[in-house]
Amino acid sequence: MEEIYAKFVSQKISKTRWRPLPPGSLQTAETFATGSWDNEENYVSLWSIGDFGNLDSDGGFEGDHQLLCSIKHHGDVMDLQFLDQERIVAASSTGCVTIFLHHPNNQTLSVSQQWTAAHYHTGPGSPSCSNAPCTGVVCNNPEIVTVGEDGRINLFRADHKEAVRTIDNADSSTLHAVTFLRTPEILTVNSIGQLKIWDFRQQGNEPTQILSLTGDRVPLHCVDRHPNQQHVVATGGQDGMLSIWDVRQGTMPVSLLKAHEAEMWEVHFHPSNPDHLFTCSEDGSLWHWDASTDGPEKSSLFHQGGRNSTFLSHTISNQANVHQSLISSWLSTDPAKDRIEITSLLPNRTLSVNSLDVLGPCLVCGTDAEAIYVTRQLFS
Repeated sequence: MEEIYAKFVSQKISKTRWRPLPPGSLQTAETFATGSWDNEENYVSLWSIGDFGNLDSDGGFEGDHQLLCSIKHHGDVMDLQFLDQERIVAASSTGCVTIFLHHPNNQTLSVSQQWTAAHYHTGPGSPSCSNAPCTGVVCNNPEIVTVGEDGRINLFRADHKEAVRTIDNADSSTLHAVTFLRTPEILTVNSIGQLKIWDFRQQGNEPTQILSLTGDRVPLHCVDRHPNQQHVVATGGQDGMLSIWDVRQGTMPVSLLKAHEAEMWEVHFHPSNPDHLFTCSEDGSLWHWDASTDGPEKSSLFHQGGRNSTFLSHTISNQANVHQSLISSWLSTDPAKDRIEITSLLPNRTLSVNSLDVLGPCLVCGTDAEAIYVTRQLFS
């Protein structure tokens, strides 16, 4: 079991993100950002993981994460992404999108740029200016794509005042999350269980592709793209299931994996070791999924401090027609042959684990129990 260190920070944490390392850097991650929600005053904060301290009274390890700086944030932080090493983009429940700039020489954060009404409701029944939460943001410097409860997609560019492109009625339901597939293409997930692919090179307001789970309209809350195979996508939603999709094939998920007991809030492939995937949930759990095929025959058991329970999955489409060596381990998961090992990373169930991020051997997550957990030994 990896040692995971807790720090209690007196605010509910909605988002946690590692600061990216410089290209070619051999360092391990040291600095992460957090956003808070549901507090009287919310903040975007930067932390350094520092040295790790001693056992606390609960038998957990006390973390020594040092607060570097923080800045007040208007509304709940709905999403948080680093644009580069100095700039952090925050999505607000007020519909505002803000770029914060970190000044390392005096350890402060300042507002560098803001789009105050990026997301808003229009039409009958909504007041003339009714803000809609901005629910998700994805960055590919200098481009920033935002989605919201208003079903709108915005493409912003840092240092541009106006949106470069807006798809106004992209969705009649709430868009919950967004990721880049390839630079001009993005993928969104919505509150009626659909994945939609959009191509910014096309002028219209229609998606180029729609995928969904037949018959089910379970809201999807999170999405992540495989870092090396851009057609492989993982999603999680209200029912806690993990779905793996191949956007080249059909409109259905390739695998449905029974996962958490409540909403899955985030899913992340490990950026440099993508046979490993991480999920967190409203049910207070944080899971590490290992689909790597090296190593001994895996038993399909759920590991948590010695307690085991069977792990269910079913594979929807037959992948036999694809050359085996090209298949991501996530697409070739036949539960009878390959095994996925799941490890629970938190020592005990807590309130909702809202967010996680992984970089190299390091993981950070934030909870409604006002705690931030960090480990630097993911694969030890």
